[in-house]
Amino acid sequence: MNIAKIAFTGSAFAGRAVMAAAAKSNLKHVSLELGGKSPALVFDDADLDNVVEHTSDSFLRNSGQICFASSRVLVQEGIASKYIEAIKTAFENADKKMGDPSLEDTAFGPLADKKQFERVMGFLNDGKAEGVQFLAGGARKGDKGTFVQPTVILNPDLKSKVYTDEIFGPVISIKTFKTEEEALHMANDTTYGLGSTVYTNDIARALRVAGKIEAGTVGINSAFNTSVQTPFGGFKQSGIGRESGKEALNEYVQPKTIHINMNLVSKKA
Repeated sequence: MNIAKIAFTGSAFAGRAVMAAAAKSNLKHVSLELGGKSPALVFDDADLDNVVEHTSDSFLRNSGQICFASSRVLVQEGIASKYIEAIKTAFENADKKMGDPSLEDTAFGPLADKKQFERVMGFLNDGKAEGVQFLAGGARKGDKGTFVQPTVILNPDLKSKVYTDEIFGPVISIKTFKTEEEALHMANDTTYGLGSTVYTNDIARALRVAGKIEAGTVGINSAFNTSVQTPFGGFKQSGIGRESGKEALNEYVQPKTIHINMNLVSKKA
């Protein structure tokens, strides 16, 4: 009861439990940084090599275990075939660099623990049962440990769990779009709103799209990265409140208003 503020990072399910417990105690303040299923919007005029780098190696750092990683890649039709071919090669090459993190030539390590490994493999196995098309990966790597191959899923159903739910592993889904309006609709068609990225050489479009994406963070022409100077947090079910920046400090203070009546006539002794 003496705790006035809780900052929690975790799943949306656990975040709701934390918020409910706070309400049942002393109505302590709560900030929540929860899950994400972030979109990457790739337009026809984007630099292909840059897009591939940031949706493969940058996405796969920490083996995809990053809450704001852009795991839904939405690609405009004009560049789609070239992107799909390039990202398949990039993920297959990344597979060769996955292994023991204590070795110098290892770029990508295992998942956090066996439970998370089983969760990710559960998504992939369910996807296979649904007939999802795997462009690369889609299996465990090696006979031991908690390694999952870097995986690319092509055109999953919009209601498939591999597309809608946070997997928190080395797995991306690719869908194509025709127009900017369609891309924005697809990007915002989610209960999450933590991160996003936009790839285009048209800065006017980049800023216009960034303003319309329903997410707390946007990276333009690069994978988003956090900074202690700027606020970090989500829209919708990706949480409430912010970490970092001046906005985060405001989570730990409360405004107080004091009014003084200055119209009283002083009384002489």
